[in-house]
Amino acid sequence: MTARAAVILAAGQGTRMKSPIPKMLHRVGGRTLLDRVIDTVLETGCERVVVVVGTHSPAVRERVEARLGPAAIAVQDPPLGTGHAVLAAGPALADFDGDVMVVNGDCPLLQPEDLDPLFSLRAAGTDLALLGFRPADALLYGRILSGPDDQVLRIVEARDASPGELAVGDCYAGMLCADRAQLFDWLSRITNANAKGEYYLTDAVAIAAGKGGRVKAHYAPESAVMGADTPAQLAQAEAVFQQRRRAHFLSEGVVMAAPETVHFSWDTRIEAGVQVEPFVVFAPGVSIETGAVIRAFSHLEGAKVGPSALIGPYARLRPGADIGEDVHIGNFVEVKKVRLDKGAKANHLAYLGDGTVGAGANIGAGTIFCNYDGFDKYETHIGPGAFIGSNTAIVAPRSIGAGAMTGSGSVIVRDVPDDTLAVARGDQSNKVGWAAAFRERKRAEKAARKAKGGS
Repeated sequence: MTARAAVILAAGQGTRMKSPIPKMLHRVGGRTLLDRVIDTVLETGCERVVVVVGTHSPAVRERVEARLGPAAIAVQDPPLGTGHAVLAAGPALADFDGDVMVVNGDCPLLQPEDLDPLFSLRAAGTDLALLGFRPADALLYGRILSGPDDQVLRIVEARDASPGELAVGDCYAGMLCADRAQLFDWLSRITNANAKGEYYLTDAVAIAAGKGGRVKAHYAPESAVMGADTPAQLAQAEAVFQQRRRAHFLSEGVVMAAPETVHFSWDTRIEAGVQVEPFVVFAPGVSIETGAVIRAFSHLEGAKVGPSALIGPYARLRPGADIGEDVHIGNFVEVKKVRLDKGAKANHLAYLGDGTVGAGANIGAGTIFCNYDGFDKYETHIGPGAFIGSNTAIVAPRSIGAGAMTGSGSVIVRDVPDDTLAVARGDQSNKVGWAAAFRERKRAEKAARKAKGGS
């Protein structure tokens, strides 16, 4: 198979996003636009990836270097058009022998099956393979003009098109594939003789066709090539992504009574037989095993949920939460970086941060793992079968032994041995009649103020 490489165009200013966050680092499904496109081109078998960045977004460059290394960086400075952007990637691919695919970095819904046909066209003898689409409303998209045998002759920008050309429904998605040497030869011949004074990638199409090259187009669904240039478009892309994920999980045997209210991330993993109630959010890093029930209004991130566990409603699982088999995490319980072993329960209003809870342990309502002193985090370890009374504050680092118990309202500042009851609260004193005397005194004071004309 011919070697494959990709050039990802990520040097745009992104001004229409109106955000301090670079456009390429905005997210769909919890994954940056740039990472989503990198994922996709790698899945098509590209062994080399070069990302063209601008000097205005150092954060984008840092993200590329962290993901792919410094060799994957090409800098376009100054920005002089899409053709110029691809040319900027030339030195990074000078030693590459194979097909190069040019992909827009702001198309988060692209999938490998949308791009693979470009390589198939190349393998079938096409010199330049284009990615097109047929939108419901062509608006200002460039039109693909074809001749006999669907040979593409050129691409005309909407502002330069005649009425007849504007009637053409085939539009260019801004992505193409060709042999590396041929592509950069065509690009070396384009000029900036246009109103913007820029070097357009689309001009390579007419040059290739004019030199006798075979130019063909593959047409992807409109949603696949949807860009995300504005907050509104970002929201539209998110909506399509969520629809896809909901359909996927339903087809895999996940039960959702109101799937339109459930939100997933790019890496959510849910096994068949899981039930998900309405208004649940799966942030990145979540896996759910079969038989678990995720009840309404729960938020999960970076968490693992074991088989037959019950989560929520109104539960929050934060990164590092490791919920074992048949564990119950109830309403208004927050878990962060804690492993709960089989059958443990925290059914009501608690914060469990940093530590472990043994099998069969019961965590009472109002329990807090006091894990932070303003500088460092400390762990709390609850032994198997322990019973933590309601409104217990455990000041970490602390261990509660197997089968141990704490009295309600206790502040635990020392370890508790196995099978021991720990009670740590002030002695109660009852002052008989005090409450009645207090109320009588307050009523008299109020009556006196009223008699004097006060309130």
